[in-house]
Amino acid sequence: MVDRAERWDRRKFLRDAAFAATAGAAGLRPQRVLAEPPPETTTLRLVHTPALCFAPEYVAEEILPAEGFVDVRYLKLDLGDPLKRAMLAGEVDIMVSTIPLGVLWADAGVPFTFLSGVHVGCYELFGTDRIRAIHDLKGKTVAVPVLGAGAHIFLLTMLAAMGMEPRRDVTFVAYPPAEAMERLAAGTVDAYMAFPPEPQELRARKIGHVVINTILDRPWSQYFCCMVVANRTFVRTRPVATKRALRAILKANQVCTLEPDRAARLLVDKGYTTHYGYAQQAMREMRYANWRDFDAEDSVRFQALRLRELGMIKSSPQKIIAQNTDWRFLNELKKELKG
Repeated sequence: MVDRAERWDRRKFLRDAAFAATAGAAGLRPQRVLAEPPPETTTLRLVHTPALCFAPEYVAEEILPAEGFVDVRYLKLDLGDPLKRAMLAGEVDIMVSTIPLGVLWADAGVPFTFLSGVHVGCYELFGTDRIRAIHDLKGKTVAVPVLGAGAHIFLLTMLAAMGMEPRRDVTFVAYPPAEAMERLAAGTVDAYMAFPPEPQELRARKIGHVVINTILDRPWSQYFCCMVVANRTFVRTRPVATKRALRAILKANQVCTLEPDRAARLLVDKGYTTHYGYAQQAMREMRYANWRDFDAEDSVRFQALRLRELGMIKSSPQKIIAQNTDWRFLNELKKELKG
């Protein structure tokens, strides 16, 4: 058994080590942080979802105290509508979300703001031997974890980008990940849209094969798939807290990039996943280091165009960008957190 004092010492060690590593690697100037005013609130509310690719949001818990947040809370939510309802109710201050889902929220009037890209790619489409390319999905059945959530919407935009009419051409079914993987192995579904740590498990168990890997395959590998978003009121009334929270998440990106084994262990220790090997592999494969290199606004535009082509949103990409993005903090942090 590990006593409370030892657990506290370990948490402090992880937090201090992570902060020191990322501060040095990112070229952070401590005096600039110290010169900033304190955050307008010392409480920060984030989200814990089943998506392991959102790791920087979780790893940031070890860094947020150094940014002045002494009460860091993670609201445990399922993907899809629960996230939307929490943002609408003002129960979340900042979180990570897939871009297509965020675009749908923006079109529906959810009061939130895109702040920064987090990583490029995370989804992998696995298929049976009947599926060799994405066009082979026509007339087939594809499993997703939740209808209307990130994986489903992202796959709709992928199919649209390939000139398909996904809601007519493909049958979508929802199963919990474990059941979906078993059905893929049995061939009772033709494909499964997976996100970490599921792709790592599917490869390890030799279930299906990769049809599309958004980390590597164009055009998806050229755009962010997931971004930091924040409650619009929080951004407007607590700008210092917004910048400090975003800085912690971007530093956590660096932890995931430079110390993937440490990040994976932290995710297991905190209960975000149970399999260290899959988490370790996911941290090594994910492209967290590209947060400063890709165009966040162009990523929002790309996904908004796909969703408008599908008739799933009425707003133009320009309107969504004008009303639901704020890149001020990202631009400041790009200069501050030098690579």
